[in-house]
Amino acid sequence: MRKTLVLNATYEPLAAVTLQRAVVLVLQDKAVVEHAHPERRVRGRTVEIPMPRVVRLKRYVRVPFRQQAAWSRRGVLARDNFRCAYCGRRATTVDHVLPRSRGGADSWLNTVAACAADNHRKADRTPEQAGMKLLRRPFEPTPDAALVAALGLATAAEGEDADGASVSWLPSMR
Repeated sequence: MRKTLVLNATYEPLAAVTLQRAVVLVLQDKAVVEHAHPERRVRGRTVEIPMPRVVRLKRYVRVPFRQQAAWSRRGVLARDNFRCAYCGRRATTVDHVLPRSRGGADSWLNTVAACAADNHRKADRTPEQAGMKLLRRPFEPTPDAALVAALGLATAAEGEDADGASVSWLPSMR
């Protein structure tokens, strides 16, 4: 099912909703379409609107402060732009830097995207024990960046490569 990003009146990301819910918000005049699919439209008997990818609420909604982004496998893959942290090829799995069997947690700082071959090769070892080098260090994205990246929309978040140099995280548009 297609998801649409909902922005607050101040342009901060709030949530991802279904296409149907986004269209209802626009039709009820509670939101405006900020970014739409270039060729597709939603049509009804008496109305036609662009298919929304991003909508912005007209009124500000107060939300509690989120200190951390919730960890998820999809979020780790999106954070790493679906690229293996060991070889740079397309990643389909999530690898624990410190394996779970050795006390490693499901956390942003302990997981990286990995291709199946490298994940299998590393197995139940640390990268050092397996003789593998991380191309970039895992980092914790901001809650807003994690939400936008999970939707596959472009955003910028900061991290470091394995040498400590700052890198920008730019997931591709889907």
